[in-house]
Amino acid sequence: MEQISPKAERPTILVVDDHRELLEFIADDLSDDYDVLTAENGHRAIEALAGHPVQLVVSDVMMPEMDGYELCRLIKSDVEHSHIPVILLTAKNTLQSKIRGLEQGADAYIEKPFSPAYLQAQINSLLSNRDKVRAYFASSPLAHIKTMAHTKADERFLERLNEVIHDHLAETSFDVEHLADKMNMSRPTLYRKIKAISDLTPNDLINVARLKKAAQLLSVGNYKIYEVSDMVGYSSQTHFGRNFQKQFGMSPSEYMAQNKGA
Repeated sequence: MEQISPKAERPTILVVDDHRELLEFIADDLSDDYDVLTAENGHRAIEALAGHPVQLVVSDVMMPEMDGYELCRLIKSDVEHSHIPVILLTAKNTLQSKIRGLEQGADAYIEKPFSPAYLQAQINSLLSNRDKVRAYFASSPLAHIKTMAHTKADERFLERLNEVIHDHLAETSFDVEHLADKMNMSRPTLYRKIKAISDLTPNDLINVARLKKAAQLLSVGNYKIYEVSDMVGYSSQTHFGRNFQKQFGMSPSEYMAQNKGA
């Protein structure tokens, strides 16, 4: 078993603008580095999000029917999509318009006319920062799952997810089917949400949670390694030790020695 960590893939960007020429210009500029979806209004954008795994949204603010503010609000308040970064583009450069964008949960706000290179830099910064957060969570024994939350909706979801997993850690048979049932979510929906936030599969996330709980118990120093192995749902101490080593770069005994008295 290899270390469970985020995997690099070509991200999908959704670009939303009612001006066809600008929409095509942005999409063409981004297509060298990203898979690009386009939508001509907020309603089409919501449809695109429902049908595709999207890593970031770039949206104009001034659009008919549903403007960029409302689109951003809907994205950030929906548990299925609240993790997705949103960049708003606008010709308005007033402080009030910027504040409104941030109040709706926008992650960045770019004034028109803008440099394509600047937009690229903002996208890269947002995505790379999230990759770093995911990697930190996966590789750091005591990093809490909430470190990956970027919105209140994400935080509530992750808190509930963490609670359910920890309530069943000692059950060796606990898997994604049980997790989806306890979360009152369909398996595909749960899979998409967990994959989007952590870049891990639900089963991988459960295993990381087992290993993190083990690290917490080992750091206390009140239990033997075989006891900790049993407590976090491993039927084999050897299997537990091997997974712990691959996930955190040290054996359980080395971790205990390093954290003794901490």
